[in-house]
Amino acid sequence: MWLEDITHLDYVRQSLDRVSSRRQPLYHRDGRLVGYATLGTTAKASRASGTFLRRVFWLAPHDRDQQPNGLYATAAPSEAVDPRTLHPRTKGYKTERSEGGPASDAMREMGITLPKV
Repeated sequence: MWLEDITHLDYVRQSLDRVSSRRQPLYHRDGRLVGYATLGTTAKASRASGTFLRRVFWLAPHDRDQQPNGLYATAAPSEAVDPRTLHPRTKGYKTERSEGGPASDAMREMGITLPKV
C-alpha cells in the first residue's frame, strides 16, 4: 500500500521489518514511510515472537527526492529499488532510473527520460 504518490520517485528504500500486528506499521527511522506490504489473512506470525515479517518502503531525509544534487544524485543506497518494479510477493529491483542514469536503450525507446542532475 502506497502512502504517497510514487510516480515522481526514482527509488524507495526497501526493508524487511518485524511488526506486531497486521495494521499499518509504526515508522521508527529518520525520514518518512512511503509504503508497506499489506499482510494477507494467511500470513503467519512467528511462533517464537508473535510478530510478522513485512516489507516497508521508506526514504531518508538525504535521499534524492529531497536533495537532488546530494549524496545520491547519481547512485542509490544499497537497499534502494525502483518502486515501479515492486509487486506483491516479488522483490523490487534497481534500474537505470533508480541509479540516476544514464537511460538504457529500452527507456529511450519508450520515451522515458531521467531527471537532469
